[in-house]
Amino acid sequence: MSVPAIRTETVGSYPTPAWLTAMPSRPALRDALLVVLKTQELAGLDVVGDGELARFDVNHPDTNGMIEFFIHPLGGVAADLTPDERAAFRQQPGMEFRSRPAGVVRDRLDTGTLDLAAYFHLLPSLTDRPIKFTVTSPYMLAKTLLDRHYGDLRALCADLAAILADQVRGIDAAVLQVDEANLTGHPEDRDWAHEPINTVLDAASGGKAVHLCFGNYGGSTIQHGTWRDLLPFLNALHADHVLLEFARRGYDELEVLRDLRPELALGVGVIDIKDNEAETPEIVADRIERAARVLGPDRIRWVHPDCGFWMLPRSVADRKMTSLVKGRDLFLGC
Repeated sequence: MSVPAIRTETVGSYPTPAWLTAMPSRPALRDALLVVLKTQELAGLDVVGDGELARFDVNHPDTNGMIEFFIHPLGGVAADLTPDERAAFRQQPGMEFRSRPAGVVRDRLDTGTLDLAAYFHLLPSLTDRPIKFTVTSPYMLAKTLLDRHYGDLRALCADLAAILADQVRGIDAAVLQVDEANLTGHPEDRDWAHEPINTVLDAASGGKAVHLCFGNYGGSTIQHGTWRDLLPFLNALHADHVLLEFARRGYDELEVLRDLRPELALGVGVIDIKDNEAETPEIVADRIERAARVLGPDRIRWVHPDCGFWMLPRSVADRKMTSLVKGRDLFLGC
């Protein structure tokens, strides 16, 4: 099968089926994974993912498990918090959207019982399409913690990155994607935040991607910033491609990406995941056309939703995936 000039993918999450939430079990999870993978295949996506279904925690619906799934198994982190610790976390800048930290770091971190490979190994037997596996950025994870041990954000990020890198070495996904939705509002850390992310990317055996957005907690935008502020960070990434939010924000910042290093393939968000109305293929094609006019017809290599689908009804997410592929095909004249 030939590879299209522009490939399609989702960012990661998919709405958790109600029956899996109501009666979670290992067999039910396998069935749900089969459903989400087949749904992506039927939509025609070039790269498919697990919908991050194993990460959903009914106690943490605001982040769909993308934080606690990685944090709670780790050694050195405690989930029980004192009132003073909860109050201290609320004083941390940029964390107003969370009522409590994902955990308190009371000792040096270690792997604990985290086993990402066990979840990835459920997937290859369920699809013959290239598979993407996602991990949350060590920088974003660190920002959700109350640190009572390291006293230094960079040191905390470095240890988180080393743990995640060790996990990634056991995952032979076609694409390994690191998700970062906090740095977009904190460009003051752009000169070093690439380092822990690169530690994770360097451990991947296949394609390497980084997704950045401005937050998607209950349909709300959390971070405020610009892509211009993050250009040095983007150019320092050891990634093959990046997935950037545009559909919700608009496309006025596209010109900034002319300064992106040319060997870094660009993914443009053309599906708004904060809106229940499914785009038509024509709208998707027009958005790709606009990006191509600004950056050149050969610069856009991927199109995707702005962020994950977890907050949408399944029927809406499915229609948006179908429109993504049809809109890409319409643009390419397929």
